[in-house]
Amino acid sequence: MSRRSIYAEGFSHKNPIPAACRIGPMLYSGSIQGTDPATGAYGDTLERQCELMFDHVRRIVEAGGGSLAHIAKMTVWMRDRGQRAALNAVWLRAFPDPQDRPARHTMQADLDGDKLIECDFVAVID
Repeated sequence: MSRRSIYAEGFSHKNPIPAACRIGPMLYSGSIQGTDPATGAYGDTLERQCELMFDHVRRIVEAGGGSLAHIAKMTVWMRDRGQRAALNAVWLRAFPDPQDRPARHTMQADLDGDKLIECDFVAVID
């Protein structure tokens, strides 16, 4: 099985790493933030950063050959974990069926700069 780097339009890292890596059916993302794809700036609010982050998640998993339905687990880091309502609003739009959602782990973190939230995911693509 060979490893394949995944890049997605409108998303990149400052370091020389891809948005995700796929080996066989497994797709692992790197860190995904709530940045504007046109400017690279963080969204002005937590709500906007959540929306932008999920837009990136969708584009990255699609660039890897899958869809949101293939995500098995997301890990989310938030500056203030007490503000999960903003995350949950976008989460419920992305995964409306309570019988068909990925696992999620949300942790508080000392995020740098204007970053209020970031995530990564694991997807299994058949």
